[in-house]
Amino acid sequence: MMVLRFALVAVLLAPFLRAHGKPWTLIVGLSVVLGGLHFGLMFTGLKGVDAGPAAIAIQLSIPFSSLIAAVVSRERMGPLQMAGMIIAFAGVYLIGGEPTMAPSLFHFLLVVGAALAWAVANILIKRIGPLNVFVLNAWVAVFALPQLALATALLEDGHMDALANADWRGWGAVVFMAVGSSITAYGLWYSLLRKYDVNRVVPLTLIAPVLAVFLAVLILGEPLTLRIVVGGLITIGGVAMIQVPRPVPKQTVAQP
Repeated sequence: MMVLRFALVAVLLAPFLRAHGKPWTLIVGLSVVLGGLHFGLMFTGLKGVDAGPAAIAIQLSIPFSSLIAAVVSRERMGPLQMAGMIIAFAGVYLIGGEPTMAPSLFHFLLVVGAALAWAVANILIKRIGPLNVFVLNAWVAVFALPQLALATALLEDGHMDALANADWRGWGAVVFMAVGSSITAYGLWYSLLRKYDVNRVVPLTLIAPVLAVFLAVLILGEPLTLRIVVGGLITIGGVAMIQVPRPVPKQTVAQP
């Protein structure tokens, strides 16, 4: 499914494949962490985790981003941000359950890994700088395509049967992910990350788990348990604490 998604993106954005003056190392790295790792881990994890809890767990990309920024960019975190990070991880742990109680813990950890990959991708997008979003999307799709093709060839089977038995929902999902998500939504996301700080843009994703849990219950009939509600509120609360701006110390001005 991911191969079809990125193949369609590459075809639709082929006119934007310009090959001069690009930060190729960063673009290839982005294709690995976003196209190969993030989507590969996320969709494999969804095989054993409901959509609602997965959407909450993916919010760990925010504390992951803060950790990476602290290590790579030497950005300091205040006590409130550090406490929020601990709370966010505790909420996700509550959703995942105890290792002896959660038969899908492996898939849940894959989703957490996808959150880490997305955090790295956001840092790379910021470092790529002012590059046309369609050009960036096109090259990410081109470089991610062989990675995903190799992965599906080695790790999966039954490709022809899946294609033959896919109905309008399956093909519609591929088109939506390519046009609605990769080209439109990620294009807008790249633009925001290019113009604003990562810590100012990433909190916009806080609305995603709320919508995902609601739609999963409404459309997919997934259960809304007390563990999911409490764990989700704890996770989102911790993430919100991370986003509280640190107070800027006042500078004293020497009197003449």
